[in-house]
Amino acid sequence: MNRKMTTTVFSKRMNKINLSFLLFLTVTGYFVNPAMGQLQGAWASTDGIESRTIIFTATNFSCAVYQVNNKKFVGTYGGSYRVEGTSILETQEFNTFNSSLIAVVSKSEFHLNGDKLIISNNGKEISFSRVDSGMPGKLAGAWLITGRMVDGKVSSITPGARRTMKILSGTRFQWIAYNIETKEFFGTGGGVYETTENQYTEKIDFFSRDGNRVGATLAFDFSIESGRWHHSGLSSKGDPINEYWSLRETIGF
Repeated sequence: MNRKMTTTVFSKRMNKINLSFLLFLTVTGYFVNPAMGQLQGAWASTDGIESRTIIFTATNFSCAVYQVNNKKFVGTYGGSYRVEGTSILETQEFNTFNSSLIAVVSKSEFHLNGDKLIISNNGKEISFSRVDSGMPGKLAGAWLITGRMVDGKVSSITPGARRTMKILSGTRFQWIAYNIETKEFFGTGGGVYETTENQYTEKIDFFSRDGNRVGATLAFDFSIESGRWHHSGLSSKGDPINEYWSLRETIGF
């Protein structure tokens, strides 16, 4: 085989390898839109009265609007999303402002400029500043509750239409309880968190059920066991909590 033919055969083989590798990345989910990576983390905006926090994971998001000084929860929405060019395509699972948007794909435009994010929707623009990029928290991601400890045994919970999700960036968290079929909203809360050793500590910035809980700091024990987050301690009401959470991606949500 002459040198020219050898080069041609080698090039064809490399093209096949590259194509196979790209296909592998796409199928396994490793091939990610770069803009989605840039969105991941927490973003905040305020007009001096209302604060707005958005948390983006690789596949899910939540947005909460609240008044810190008045300890007032205003509203929240979120679900799954994907990025196409400069568009964010959202499939909302909960929305206290407009429940008719639940399960409907809605579109917003966005522009990134360093640590500034501008989101445009229906002619309205909101500018956000980056809070974090998903670091340094050990629990960044979107989690669904999948178990509770009852009488010394773990009672499994299979997520369905009725869900409790906890979504975390590197420093911010929000939990939301809702039903995607009936479009019911049961409650939410969120704020700032940190992890040190085996302790998870959160400070509440908003709580839909009781504004008097805003400002409280709660500490819990946590561990990652076989990919699940084991979370135990006392709630803001003093009730015992002993829960297991799973990342949505690992259970097909």
